Amino acid sequence: MLNISPNSISGKIDKDKYSSLSGVERKKSNHVFRRILYGFLLLLIFILILPWTQNIRSYGSVTTIRPEHRPQGIHTVIGGQIQRWYVKDGDFVEKGDTLLKITEVKDDYFDSSLIQRTKNQVDLKKESADFYEEKIKTQESQLALLQQQRDLKLSQNKIKLQQAALKVQIDSIAHAAAQVNYSTAKYQYQRMDSLHKKGLKSLTDLEMRNLKVQETKAYEMETKNKWLNSKNELMNLKIEGSNILMDFQSDYNKVLSDKYATTSTKLETETEVNKLENTHSNYKFRNNLYYITAPQSGYVTRTISTGIGETIKEGQQVLTLMPKDFYIAVESYIEPIDVPLLNKGQKVRLQFDGWPAIVFSGWPNVSHGTYGGVVYSIDQFISPNGKYRVLIKPDPEDYAWPKALRFGSGTSTMILLKDVPIWYELWRKINGFPPDYYKIETSDTKSQNYEK
Repeated sequence: MLNISPNSISGKIDKDKYSSLSGVERKKSNHVFRRILYGFLLLLIFILILPWTQNIRSYGSVTTIRPEHRPQGIHTVIGGQIQRWYVKDGDFVEKGDTLLKITEVKDDYFDSSLIQRTKNQVDLKKESADFYEEKIKTQESQLALLQQQRDLKLSQNKIKLQQAALKVQIDSIAHAAAQVNYSTAKYQYQRMDSLHKKGLKSLTDLEMRNLKVQETKAYEMETKNKWLNSKNELMNLKIEGSNILMDFQSDYNKVLSDKYATTSTKLETETEVNKLENTHSNYKFRNNLYYITAPQSGYVTRTISTGIGETIKEGQQVLTLMPKDFYIAVESYIEPIDVPLLNKGQKVRLQFDGWPAIVFSGWPNVSHGTYGGVVYSIDQFISPNGKYRVLIKPDPEDYAWPKALRFGSGTSTMILLKDVPIWYELWRKINGFPPDYYKIETSDTKSQNYEK
């Protein structure tokens, strides 16, 4: 048949009797094989020139961008003993709903009337401060009266000084007149004595003149004494003015010192009032902390502290709350070698755990079950796992992400890069070259709108 053996049987068999053998020998199989080979070659060339989207594969989980939308622990501000639970795992709570109640464990706060007693102390201290304020006003009135009294006494002393000065002037003039009279009397006595020696005047006239001299001398001494007394009185009035100022200053300083002491006591009382008011406010605020409430609407995911009568410390976490509404996002971790290829606003394809998908990494447009995303931010520091975290938000131009996604579910991420032919991608893979550097224009407006 194939004529491979040197012992040919050709001519020894009647081929017309075997139709199958005749058909096989007449078929030209070499032409068919060549056609198939050429077809595969053309198909391979066609596949090699097809476009291929370079991508970076990574894995991450569902998260949220805003910190207040992430699962949060509810902590107790004060230490206490659990008295009653109002929720259980899986319950939905609105903002402000009571989660649990605790009772006091510190003996400083056991008094049931502690707030009222503290309020009474505040009121009494305020009254004491008001009394000190009235005392200060009284002392200020005393100071004003002392100043008024000083002004009146100084005015009176000023008038007396003027009167004394006029009296000194009058006495001085009277003394000067007495001196003139005394000098005149002496001169007349001398003339009379001269006339008496000449026998022109009698001894009686001479003695009368001598008596007149003595009278004028006595009067001159009397006026001089009055003049000196007037001057002494003037000096006494000046000293009295100084004494008035000194007495006033002494009394004024004493009252002023009492006022300052009262003001200091008033300020100390007001300080105690502020401390008591602060203590009173703290007691009232602490009284409200016995009921732990939900800071926002969400689901109770796990209660950490359990039981009734269990003692919890200050700042201890009692349960975990998952917010009801949150802006969903994906956090994915990228190798450091791929980080320079990423930019904000870059397109991403995502596959979520629990949502079946048919993925063609090189042809994202023909993948089924994947969802679009956009790179929102890239961390500037490396994570503990040795990779950089990338946050991805939903692509507003693509299908909406599933509403049933839960926080923390796994994701597979394809970060799309440049479109290249398949042969180029194979060549790059064989040589171990990195993907081509890719840069995209970002839209900060969309990012800002998403943050809001």
